[in-house]
Amino acid sequence: MKLSFSNDVLERIYKKDKLKRLIELFIGLTLSSLSFNLFLHPNNLVSGGVSGLSIIFEDLLNIKPSIFMLTVNIILLILSYLLLGKEKTLHSIVGALLFPIFVELTSGVTKYIHVEQNQLLLATLFAGVVTGTGSGLIYKAGYTSGGTDIINQILSKYFKVSLGNAMYFSDGLIILLSGFIFGINKIMYGLLLLYLISYMTDKVIIGISQSKAFYIITDEPEKIKHYIIEKLHHSVTNFSAKGGFKGEKSTVLMTALPTKEYYKLKNGILQIDKNAFFLVTDAYEVVGGE
Repeated sequence: MKLSFSNDVLERIYKKDKLKRLIELFIGLTLSSLSFNLFLHPNNLVSGGVSGLSIIFEDLLNIKPSIFMLTVNIILLILSYLLLGKEKTLHSIVGALLFPIFVELTSGVTKYIHVEQNQLLLATLFAGVVTGTGSGLIYKAGYTSGGTDIINQILSKYFKVSLGNAMYFSDGLIILLSGFIFGINKIMYGLLLLYLISYMTDKVIIGISQSKAFYIITDEPEKIKHYIIEKLHHSVTNFSAKGGFKGEKSTVLMTALPTKEYYKLKNGILQIDKNAFFLVTDAYEVVGGE
């Protein structure tokens, strides 16, 4: 029953805004492929992934990047089906097959847009922003680009490591290999590129934080609650907590408010109770409440 309910929820998620998700996928694939052809491929910039391997193997064996990517992705999809199952493979198949096609379709863009190849830092920065934005849109649409994502899932499942550590291992190995082929400097550029892509991907998926969430432990909960509700006009949730060291019971106040009002609440808390303990975190999305 629980499994059936979970499947129904997932099906409703994937069916919702299907056209919007497809548009996001196509925009994401276009941006990622343009970045590959304009910045990564001409400058031998490798940030990991099958696209990075394609740049390395073009230099070693003169294999066309789009052909290499498509061939490797098909092999990885077969491995995914055998080792991870049908359901996980379905989420990878669209992006894994379409990305090499988009790379080939946009390969002629360099005839119309010329980017200087002696500005590696500038190329790295632009590649990180554009590729990260494209990847974020692909993930946000509910798809993946296949490639080393499949390898990471296999490593995570069979070697009991987290997906994050599996990603660092696989991408790090590819970046290290690029250093042996293109020179040690390319390792540094590759690491910077990997960071920028990860950062931009996260920003596209979860957005830029416009709110702050406060968790407050104080000896004056009623006064602070009154200040938040009556002066700042935001709602508050309070719940009971127990200290881990002394085992003392206390009340925790939780509220979310726009970032521009952060200083009002922070200073207000300290004015009411200078010994108050509070934790502030980014709130990327606030839904519901009064």
